[in-house]
Amino acid sequence: MSVVIVGTLDTKSEEIGFARDVIEDQGLDVHVVDAGVVGEPEFEPDTSAAEVAAAAGTDLETLREEAERGDAVTAMGEGAAAVVRELHDEGDLDGVLGLGGSGNTSIATAAMRALPYGVPKLMVSTVASGDVEPYVETRDIAMLYSVADVEGLNQLTRRIISNAALAMVGMVENEPDVETEEKPTVGITMFGVTTPGVQAAREHLEAMGYETIVFHATGTGGRAMENLIEQGVIDAVLDVTTTEWADELVGGVLNAGPERLDAAAETGTPQVVSVGALDMVNFGPEDSVPEEFRDRNLHVHNPQVTLMRTTPEECAELGEIIAEKLNAATGPTALALPLDGVSMLSVEGEDFYAPEADDALFEALREHLDDDVELVEVEADINDDRFARTIAETLDEYVGGGDSAP
Repeated sequence: MSVVIVGTLDTKSEEIGFARDVIEDQGLDVHVVDAGVVGEPEFEPDTSAAEVAAAAGTDLETLREEAERGDAVTAMGEGAAAVVRELHDEGDLDGVLGLGGSGNTSIATAAMRALPYGVPKLMVSTVASGDVEPYVETRDIAMLYSVADVEGLNQLTRRIISNAALAMVGMVENEPDVETEEKPTVGITMFGVTTPGVQAAREHLEAMGYETIVFHATGTGGRAMENLIEQGVIDAVLDVTTTEWADELVGGVLNAGPERLDAAAETGTPQVVSVGALDMVNFGPEDSVPEEFRDRNLHVHNPQVTLMRTTPEECAELGEIIAEKLNAATGPTALALPLDGVSMLSVEGEDFYAPEADDALFEALREHLDDDVELVEVEADINDDRFARTIAETLDEYVGGGDSAP
């Protein structure tokens, strides 16, 4: 078993050496990757900073001469990513550990993001108590706040670094007891206001013999699913909740970027897509809603989340965008429309009930959708079991991989 430690030995040799010793005392091999630029390491690493720079297509002297910290950190992150990918592919990496400040965190987590899901990844960081999304992105990276700066060894840093090192040993030495079955895997998107429908669809699919992975459509959730589709982990997609596109278009806080809906289309992955929660744009607490939207139809979902109803004009534009995305699909694709409501809040009697907005969405989709995309319309709302069963059965027809397949 081998643990890779990624860090800048020009500033963190003492601390990285300590972590290495803790892990080696447990009988594991350690491979140290030096990503430091400015100075020399206090001990010889297994992969030198010069080798890391070369893996990024540059050289260490150039990075030193240019003296641009941001560029150097970016380059060493790219190089470290290439190094750890190669170590993993060669069977010489069972887990990766990083420790340091923001620069070290940027480099080490760039390396961690280059590894497959499931490989243990742990970052001891001074920035772990803040917004870690830029470092974690959509990966399974564990962040441990260092409390004090990772600068020298003392009673606090020794304990925290030891905890991290031993945690890595535990993850590497103990193979998770994860049941794996030869079943087609379906990725499904869900939001609070589409939960009953997704749960019903998931149950139908699992009864047909599929494994399901549900993603919370909060921006990172949608991006995570896209990544797994690209990696071939997901065999088919039930994209019930495309709400992230509303945030992308209007300026909400849970957007997944303009590439959302691209992965399945480009890889030819069978997909059934719907319009879940396109009736809303997400913001934080009510007082965080931009001034320009204060007179719109707002719904306080909880103290931390405020929802805003999309207008007919916005819905029409969303319909055109989604149709264009689906038209680009290279595999079997269906669009499923729940004609009686796209979320819990848009059914009759609820705060976002606005038939004119939903009709604008549906009409734009019908107008712009190519004939190659199957259009499925159901006289039910998105959380109705009739709709759930219909979309599950439609996807099963495309995949034919569940127990119900001939």
